[in-house]
Amino acid sequence: MSKDDLQFSVGDHVVYPAHGVGRVQGIETQEVAGYSLEVYVITFDHEKMTLRVPTAKAKVSGLRSLAEGNVVSQALTTLKGRARVKRTMWSRRAQEYEAKINSGDLISIAEVVRDLHRAENQPEQSYSERQLYESAIDRMAREVAAIESIDRDAAIGILTKSLTKVVMTV
Repeated sequence: MSKDDLQFSVGDHVVYPAHGVGRVQGIETQEVAGYSLEVYVITFDHEKMTLRVPTAKAKVSGLRSLAEGNVVSQALTTLKGRARVKRTMWSRRAQEYEAKINSGDLISIAEVVRDLHRAENQPEQSYSERQLYESAIDRMAREVAAIESIDRDAAIGILTKSLTKVVMTV
């Protein structure tokens, strides 16, 4: 594979579905079972983890660039929407939420944040709801932070503002 075929460069922010936003630290060639394999070396500071993704498998693994502005706008609009909670058993909904979070799709993650968000005047969330909500908003905030070049807390502020506008307009 030539350098021109590479989708990402050292220093690029990327999104890996199961782990969120990371940064390409390098592109290495490794020997695996006698074969030469070129890999992206991606670090996830918030998880203190390094992942190696074969460059040839980057696309099928779901590795992608940060979301474009229009996707971010759609995600923020999704947050302002009305929560859509199905009347199915919690275990099934929890699996669906987990799948959306791990899809790496910003709009799907926004749906989880919207559906699990609780305003001050609403009943408490269960522990598992809270865990999924925290996971989803964290994943979303890290991507917004990387796109906007702000820190995670500032990104959480932007997301929270979008979520609370709903309550005020109802």
